[in-house]
Amino acid sequence: MARSPRLSEAERKLWNAFPTGETVKLAPVAAAAGTTAGENAPKDGDTWGPDRTIRAEVIASLLLGARESAPGSVAAVRLHGARITGSLSILGGRVEHELQLRGCHLDEPVLLTATTTRTVRLIDCALPGFSGGGMRVAGHLSLSGSNITGTVRLGRAVFESGLWLGGTRLTADDVWALSAGSMVVESGATLRGADITGGVRLAGSRVNGDVNFEGAAIRNPGDYAIRADDMVVEGAVHFTRGFTATGCVRLRGVRVNGTLSVNGVLSSPDTAYALHASHMDVRELYLKPAMPIEGVVNLAYSRVGTLQDDPGTWPEKLRLNGLTYDRLRGSGVERRVEWVARDPEGFRPQPYEQLAAWHLRDGNDGLARRAQLAKLRARRRTQGPGQRAWGRLLDVTVGYGHRPWLAGVWFAVLLLAGTVAFGLNPPRPLKPDEAPVFDSFAYSFDLLLPLPTFGQREMFDPAGWTQGLAYGLIVAGWILATALIAGATRVLRPQ
Repeated sequence: MARSPRLSEAERKLWNAFPTGETVKLAPVAAAAGTTAGENAPKDGDTWGPDRTIRAEVIASLLLGARESAPGSVAAVRLHGARITGSLSILGGRVEHELQLRGCHLDEPVLLTATTTRTVRLIDCALPGFSGGGMRVAGHLSLSGSNITGTVRLGRAVFESGLWLGGTRLTADDVWALSAGSMVVESGATLRGADITGGVRLAGSRVNGDVNFEGAAIRNPGDYAIRADDMVVEGAVHFTRGFTATGCVRLRGVRVNGTLSVNGVLSSPDTAYALHASHMDVRELYLKPAMPIEGVVNLAYSRVGTLQDDPGTWPEKLRLNGLTYDRLRGSGVERRVEWVARDPEGFRPQPYEQLAAWHLRDGNDGLARRAQLAKLRARRRTQGPGQRAWGRLLDVTVGYGHRPWLAGVWFAVLLLAGTVAFGLNPPRPLKPDEAPVFDSFAYSFDLLLPLPTFGQREMFDPAGWTQGLAYGLIVAGWILATALIAGATRVLRPQ
């Protein structure tokens, strides 16, 4: 095709390079996410002159087939260090060529809504927004290192390869800095090292690889830092190595077939939850934040294969009602009863039952009994005065049936007290001619047993203060027997 006389010198270079896919470099490219000041800084690209300026319509024309590929070559737009004026807008079109812009300044947002295209790379660029809702990319979209002062919209977009926002700087002009609900990524998605002011929306998206937020910083205080309800990830999700989120990280209903790792910093004291991860289905949850999470953590009704955490980073407020897990890993096994007691809404029995069941599967009957005992003690605080009194009695005497040896201790103490007291102050025989030799031990034993065994109780009559002691031992014996039966019934009752 003949060269158009209406093209500037910079545009003619791009026009001529397109058929072979040659890269046109109008100036050296500045790095650092397009934020570094200087002659070649994309953020200051609005000051570049005509020798570095290309109209967006020229790029759009080339992408839509204004020129054909050279024989034996793959045509593409590859441009470095340019200022692009006007709107790069291809709405609902079909683009058969790759677009690569590096270190460029775009005056207006890129609009590729509902467009079918090949790989798009806007690397280390400065632009006021990107709209690609419903686009289909036969390759990947990369905005890595770019400085975007507006929203990136990728709702319902499909990427046959990956989505790369490594080191991208996003500053929202809306509540969402990245709006990518119902997106499909056939490979991985990375926001590694991204710096985002505003929320990230991934609700209903599907990623058939990993999702990497390693080192990313997301700030949206008082609202959602990340909202990813019902997202499906076939690989792993990483909130690791310097990741920080100010605002709620909402992962409700997420399904992760790999590991969900959280060891960054989560802070959201101004919202209901710092981490809302209820109703999840996760193969492995690694929850060891760099410091205790500031705000409520909700894992209610989630299903986790392996849960690994650390007592040093347990959140102060933790909702676990309905959470099920196959394995617990990490230190603090004996402190798990503290872990299940952190629900801000008060007592919930299911976390204790789940913990006891896991201890039994792990072969630790003692810790299982401790979990059950902790549950009953916590329940007691929610009951009326009468039930609380009876509960305390069961607790002190037999540990609600989980510590039956306590009844033996009480029995031994009372038996010793009776043996000494009646040995020093023997009761008088009711029938001196028929009474056996008095034995203070046997007599005290008879008083403590609901049914007399040694025949001493019926043959002797205490007097004075020992009479009150005798009555007290009889009552104590009945109480111990009743508590032991009640506790055993509670323990043996089917769960």
